[in-house]
Amino acid sequence: MTIALPYQVRMYLDDRKRLAKIAVGLLVAILVCVGLFWNATRLRLPPSIFGTPIDNTLSYLTLKDFSKLPLEERIRFMMELAERFRSLKPSESAAMAAFLAGVAGPAREQLRNNVKTIAKDVLVQGAQDYMALAPAKRGAFLDEWMIKWQRKMEKVTTGKDDTKTDAERLDAMRDQGQRNEERQNRMTGGGSLSDRSANGFLDFWQGEIQGSSTPREQGQITKFLDDMRMRLVYR
Repeated sequence: MTIALPYQVRMYLDDRKRLAKIAVGLLVAILVCVGLFWNATRLRLPPSIFGTPIDNTLSYLTLKDFSKLPLEERIRFMMELAERFRSLKPSESAAMAAFLAGVAGPAREQLRNNVKTIAKDVLVQGAQDYMALAPAKRGAFLDEWMIKWQRKMEKVTTGKDDTKTDAERLDAMRDQGQRNEERQNRMTGGGSLSDRSANGFLDFWQGEIQGSSTPREQGQITKFLDDMRMRLVYR
């Protein structure tokens, strides 16, 4: 037997069904938007250096995600990448050359920015740690910092650990620093620090890295590198 519902009841039930459909549709739309947002903002982790095709590994360097990694992870990535470069097969070398030749536009600019950001962050971190120390401890920090990064650069370029002691390294750096200072003085006729800076001191970071640093970072880095120069020349 069919039961005839009053008109008002039927309208009420129809309205509830429409509202339920609208609510379900809105929920689906919200979930889709959340999923798209998460996918767009999530940090893509670096690929396996030794288990990924070389062109796919290099492509990670063209992503903004690379510079979002902690500094130590970025440095480790670059050191492992350098290690892989030294053992590339001919086919991999060709793939790498083809990839680098094809990188252009925003991807090439992002690649350059990622590399510059590593250099800037290394200096920022070193300068901040240096400025946080008591003056009596800063000289030893400079010695340790210079030795640490010299060892890392040797590892990147040669893949080997040099057998020189820390004292031998510092002596060699001091000799080089004194020769650089003498050459700079001959070029500038002595002069103040600002004169020497204008003629080349700090050029290795002022060219491009300085532009991406805050005024506070610039001041700390300048102080850090100047004290490092003084440490090498007059230690």
